[in-house]
Amino acid sequence: MKNLFFTVVLVVGFSTVLFAQTGSGFGIKAGLNYGGSGDYFQSAADNFENPDQNIGYHIGLFGKLGNKLYFRPEIVYTKTKSDYDLGEFDMQKIDVPLLVGLKVLGPINVFAGPSLQYILDTDFNINVNDIENDFSVGFNFGIGVNLNKLGIDLRYERGFSDNEATFIDNNNIISLDRLETRPEQIILSLSYKI
Repeated sequence: MKNLFFTVVLVVGFSTVLFAQTGSGFGIKAGLNYGGSGDYFQSAADNFENPDQNIGYHIGLFGKLGNKLYFRPEIVYTKTKSDYDLGEFDMQKIDVPLLVGLKVLGPINVFAGPSLQYILDTDFNINVNDIENDFSVGFNFGIGVNLNKLGIDLRYERGFSDNEATFIDNNNIISLDRLETRPEQIILSLSYKI
């Protein structure tokens, strides 16, 4: 699975260079991620008093091929955090969304597609053995506005894969529990086409 992920990353990287040469374009993007643990909307309501509690960020590159109907692969470094009863779960990952979009009205477009994820590092304030799978797949969909070279988009992301981790408490008791490494996220991005 890791070999497939790295192959996709290389193909997307080469595609970005190719897009720049064919006139469709490539660029940079960055923004904020708001993640929820478990029930997303309940998590958002619970964190209303501390809105920065589940805020993360991302930065990356994108390519775009096509105009009205387009293909937009991205390579994005993402740092997220999610709060659980036992503490805060921090994660660093590489995301590779493979989006298909459609211009619907003027500068407004909609898009959707799968998102591949490779976990680089995780941190939890209690002892957690390695996450079972470093690689997982999710789905993105959203809406964007492009004004010349500048773009802004808002998307929703949800993972398809569950992961398990082994927790070791203070008494060295081992328990198997589910730790969600692909929480639901609302992602706000600002992009600039080079």
